Amino acid sequence: MDWTHYRFRSRWPLPAPPAAVFEALERAEEYPRWWPQVRTVSRLDDTTGVITIRSVLPYEMTFTARAARRDPAAGVLEVALTGDIEGWARWTVTARGAGTLVRYDQAVVVTKPLLRRLAVPGRPFFRVNHRLMMRAGRRGLLGHLRAV
Repeated sequence: MDWTHYRFRSRWPLPAPPAAVFEALERAEEYPRWWPQVRTVSRLDDTTGVITIRSVLPYEMTFTARAARRDPAAGVLEVALTGDIEGWARWTVTARGAGTLVRYDQAVVVTKPLLRRLAVPGRPFFRVNHRLMMRAGRRGLLGHLRAV
């Protein structure tokens, strides 16, 4: 097993229309306004940006996200990731009852040296750290959607 490889999946039920959710998720430069763990997003061009995140554990991760797929009809936003993590991440936004179900999928390999050295003993903590970040992201997006 490669201890530096991670696959994540989160599901966010939201009481908002899919179009509004998709619009909020495609504006990554606004994530720091509503997602506390997304510290900075700096656009490089129309399809690429540099993102720095930090959750509960005392380390930051910085990576470049480049748009790989944007399909509003299918509700899909996908990015390729390079930097402290290498791989991809995808949002899938679908109607669910009167609201929306957002699914987040990510497959990455950690390249940040410290996290690679701590891969075996730190793995359960890194997974919990990610789960807490995603929980806060859902709460933040919910508040953001209510405010707009």
